[in-house]
Amino acid sequence: MPSRRLVALALAGLGLLASTGTATAQSVNRDLIEGLEFQLLYVALPLSLFVLTVLLYATVRFYDNDDPQPTPEDPALEITWTAATAIILVFVGLAGYSVLVSPYVSPSQPADLAGGEEGGVESVEDLPETDDEVVHVRGYQWGWEVTYPDANVTTSDEIVLPADEDVTFWLTTDDVMHSLFVSDLGVKQDAYPGEYTRARTHVYETGAYDARCTEFCGAGHSRMEATVVVVPQEEYDAWLEENADSENASAPGV
Repeated sequence: MPSRRLVALALAGLGLLASTGTATAQSVNRDLIEGLEFQLLYVALPLSLFVLTVLLYATVRFYDNDDPQPTPEDPALEITWTAATAIILVFVGLAGYSVLVSPYVSPSQPADLAGGEEGGVESVEDLPETDDEVVHVRGYQWGWEVTYPDANVTTSDEIVLPADEDVTFWLTTDDVMHSLFVSDLGVKQDAYPGEYTRARTHVYETGAYDARCTEFCGAGHSRMEATVVVVPQEEYDAWLEENADSENASAPGV
């Protein structure tokens, strides 16, 4: 019975790996994160199966042993599993580092771009220039105000982005700490009162994506949600032009 369960578990894991490995990521961020997850899964799954197999063998082989003996010393085996563990840890470290240093996962923050000023950037006028499409996101209890500085357009709880373009979010808050999280796009960045933090993305797929605050911020935290609407560049430009100087624009239809 235990062996059947082990086989079933292995087949289920392999089936899950095969079914999810073909999913298409919607953004560069998500692509990087999923790539790391699958690299680690390809290592973790066979290791888990190996450990479970050894455990099952030991359970069956030495069950109800009336004369147990200590395991004899085997320096070669000890060196082998120590070296194998070290190699696995180095692989995991390098794989994780290659993702963490990506500018989409760990973008340069305002103070870094402005020359390393301590305390961060507190004014929107002091934000450094970038080559990305720029969106300002202001969190408050309990909603999001989004401003597009190039056209002086403002939306409420809707973030409109162009597809296939690098986008920078400058985030801040009015009151307490908030955190913008767009799960499908792999975007998550904390926002702090009186300071600006940066998030970056590059979205492949047009459509609507759910965003929410993931930092507990009071009684209305659970309803602090927004919609990220990604449209083609031409439609995005037309929307900005149509809503120039608007303080409460609506996102274009998807």
